[in-house]
Amino acid sequence: MTLRSNITLIGMPGAGKSTLGILLAKALAKDFVDTDVLIQQRQGCTLQAYQKAHGLEAFAQLEAEVVGALTLDNTVISTGGSVVYSREAMSRLAAHSVVVFIDVPLDVLQQRIHNMESRGIVQKPGQSFELLFQERWPLYEAAADIRIEADHHAMDAVLALMIDALSKNHQGTADV
Repeated sequence: MTLRSNITLIGMPGAGKSTLGILLAKALAKDFVDTDVLIQQRQGCTLQAYQKAHGLEAFAQLEAEVVGALTLDNTVISTGGSVVYSREAMSRLAAHSVVVFIDVPLDVLQQRIHNMESRGIVQKPGQSFELLFQERWPLYEAAADIRIEADHHAMDAVLALMIDALSKNHQGTADV
C-alpha cells in the first residue's frame, strides 16, 4: 500500500459519502470502495439485519475488522458513519489516506434521511439522531485532514470543493 494514495470520506449518514465517493473517484481516475457494501457482502445481509441479530458492539468490531483488512492504493474509500468510533480503523485509514470530513448540517441530514429504521445507522437504543450528530461531529473533525462544509450545496459543487481542497492539501496547504 502506498503511503496516503487513498482518499477516505467520513461523515454522518446522509452526508453523501457514497455518491460523492463515486463522483470523486471518476474525476480523479481512482478506484472506489464503500466499506458498508463490503460489510454487507461479507455477511450476506444488510447492515440493519446484522445489527439486529448481533448488536452494536459486534457490528463495531466487524466494521473495524473490515476496514483494518483493507489493502488499497489509489482508491476513494467511502466509510460508514460509525467508523470514527474505532481508533484502530481510523489510524489505519489515516496512515494510507487523506481523510475528508463531509460536514453537512443537522437540519439538512434530517431532511435527507427518510429511512432511519432500515438504513443501518449505528446508534444506541433511544438515542436521537440529533444526539448522535452531537456525539460524532467532534470525532469527525478530529480525524479529518480536510473538512468540507457541504451545507446546502448541490453534489457537483461539493465535489468541486473537495477536488480544490485535495489539490491544496497535496501542495502542503490543508486550509479549506
